[in-house]
Amino acid sequence: MAKPLVAVVGRPNVGKSTFFNRIAGRRISIVEDTPGVTRDRIYADVEWLTHKFTLIDTGGIDPRTDDVLLSQMREQAEIAMETCDVILFFVDGRTGMTADDMDVANMLRRTKKPVLLVVNKMDTPDMSDNIYDFYTLGIGEPIAISSANMLGLGDLLDEIVKLLPQGSTQQEDEEEHVIQVAIVGRPNVGKSSLTNRLLGQNRTMVSDIPGTTRDAIDTEFSQDGIRYNIIDTAGIRRKRTIEDESIERYSIVRSLTAVRRCDVAVIVVDANDGVTEQDTKIAGYVHDEGKAAIVVVNKWDAVEKDTKTLENYKKQVLDDLKFMTYAPVLFISALSGQRVSKVLESVRAVYEQASKRITTGVLNDVLADATTALQPPASGGRRLKIYYATQQGTCPPTFVLFINDETLMHFAYERYLENQFRKAFGFEGTPVRFILRQKQKEN
Repeated sequence: MAKPLVAVVGRPNVGKSTFFNRIAGRRISIVEDTPGVTRDRIYADVEWLTHKFTLIDTGGIDPRTDDVLLSQMREQAEIAMETCDVILFFVDGRTGMTADDMDVANMLRRTKKPVLLVVNKMDTPDMSDNIYDFYTLGIGEPIAISSANMLGLGDLLDEIVKLLPQGSTQQEDEEEHVIQVAIVGRPNVGKSSLTNRLLGQNRTMVSDIPGTTRDAIDTEFSQDGIRYNIIDTAGIRRKRTIEDESIERYSIVRSLTAVRRCDVAVIVVDANDGVTEQDTKIAGYVHDEGKAAIVVVNKWDAVEKDTKTLENYKKQVLDDLKFMTYAPVLFISALSGQRVSKVLESVRAVYEQASKRITTGVLNDVLADATTALQPPASGGRRLKIYYATQQGTCPPTFVLFINDETLMHFAYERYLENQFRKAFGFEGTPVRFILRQKQKEN
């Protein structure tokens, strides 16, 4: 299951980012710390007491501002509140309660989400009386912490995990996984038609679940004993064609968020248009997020064909998406149902590839063969040495290479190693990531 989301919100300068950085910077089994889909939201995956969740840092909420930038920050915080499972409402224990705090509290009540009231900057014991004013917010029992001095963070994390939905514990990993599938692409390429066609064929419907937003609707179902969650998203247009304050702008942000929480992205391309510049950008976002992907060329029935049309078209697609040549390319018609059954087959296959684990012994045998066949590069009289490799994670497959000097690793050789790993292990449909670690220095 996708990790639960915990949003950190509050007015400006109450210490939200300090808290976020403390959590993201400590070794509380942090999985990753990456920029979110906008500059105003940042994500970090966290594990605490066998529970896994994603923490979201947001810009400060100024309820009364007319400033454009601050209004956009408020919009971003509202999106975070809309999509999250638990909200951390941060207030400042030094300055005490303000009218803006009350306005934010009123906003949070309307969300109907679980809220923890966090009184930050309680740096010394003699400040304990400052907490009592915040009871008037009517949000619940205030929790005193000091992000700067790292006081009370463990207690706060304990309270967070109590409110997380079921499915956030490590024990759930042993149960059947629901494959999260995001259908993405430009407007009018047939995403919803494909979604409806997939849901209309040979399936046992488990539930229709309203998605985390108005524009990304989740539908969970099973087929051939495998459970899927299809996320139908809003079409993603070019940024310059979208007004900054439009509802569509935030629909697109939600679509990109759907990519981040999926296991496999189905990138839908219109056969009549070919791969456009915007298709390339969407595919690039999927690749950068490390998601398994398939490219689906829809409306194939509308294209005039000869014996080499499909072969030439596929070659052109892969040429246009040079960074994603690992992705399978399917040609379908969502309207007629032509080859639509192949989509879920491919989704299942690439998810299995992205989830694959390679034993360390076999991995290093392939690495040894690769370095023997093509010697690592040298620079300044020193040659790159790769001592050994180990797999750090899956989805995408991520490998740690222990080497003598990171500066000696050339991009072309890293690509060569990726190709050798793909040749040996497959990994069709998924990016492959390498992490370089300098094991020792040569004398």
